[in-house]
Amino acid sequence: MIKCMLLKADKTCIYGGEELINTWREHTNSYLWLDIDSHDKQEERQLLQKMGCHSLAIMDAQRDRHPPKIELFNDYIFMLYRGIYQPKDDLLFDHLQISMFVGINILITSHAKDSMSIEHLFSAEGAKYLRKSPITLALRIFHFSCGIYLNKLFEFEEKLETLEDQFQLGGDDKMMQEITLYRSRLTKLKRTFSYHSNIGSELKILVTDDTPIINQAELHTVIDVHERIERLLSLSQMHYDICSDLINGYLSVTSHQLNATMRVLTVITAIFIPLGFLAGVYGMNFEHIPELKVTYGYYYLLGFMGFIATSLIVLFKKKRWL
Repeated sequence: MIKCMLLKADKTCIYGGEELINTWREHTNSYLWLDIDSHDKQEERQLLQKMGCHSLAIMDAQRDRHPPKIELFNDYIFMLYRGIYQPKDDLLFDHLQISMFVGINILITSHAKDSMSIEHLFSAEGAKYLRKSPITLALRIFHFSCGIYLNKLFEFEEKLETLEDQFQLGGDDKMMQEITLYRSRLTKLKRTFSYHSNIGSELKILVTDDTPIINQAELHTVIDVHERIERLLSLSQMHYDICSDLINGYLSVTSHQLNATMRVLTVITAIFIPLGFLAGVYGMNFEHIPELKVTYGYYYLLGFMGFIATSLIVLFKKKRWL
């Protein structure tokens, strides 16, 4: 589906389809937001070429998976980032790749599924930002996506605090598996936010270069977006570290408990090995075992075995093995 938002010089806003492209070309002082939500890559490619987009940027935009990036071309800033189709619970997101071609008086967005940020801003609110400049609108789309990520991280923070408290009372393997799963999801989010952070840094450089598409007037908006991305990166790193600490703590406690159990078993084994040896020797029933003829040999043997066991117990207690 192709939809357009046309903002004329007299500030009237018109919504429509591909037919508004010709209207935009006829009105030089107008702004156009062209949103392409299409599964037909050939149709999308032809339209982007028609709008003057660079072939390399189109190629990147149409790849199924491509790391988020930003690149400056002659007439456009090409920005590719990971947006959100639908957020789920427990740090799960249905991601989608959003491509943005930002010109002096045009913004082109391309994506394969519905985008929450684009659906939200394709309204009077989006027209307000488009009136300022296409790059302002593009930054607000990016900013809105970051806001969804941020809200979900805040929700997870509350759950993580509850998990920490439960771990203090006593963790188990089920909780361990849950936290390991969260850590894996945080790793993926960190990778995404790291790419987005690079985009924010590049935007700050482009602002200082003062190009016709993005200039010093957008500095505060760029800083706001970059700070939000950095916050996402730091929060995801912090939550990742907490999950790692909980996992390492649980493994340490479990290992300590296992060592304590093995130590007790080792002590018991050390005590019974000599006793078993003596019992084995004198239980062979050979004719030539002189001690078998001793009247009180049975009591002597029991006493000697008791002495060995007591001595070993005292020794182990001295060494604090018991």
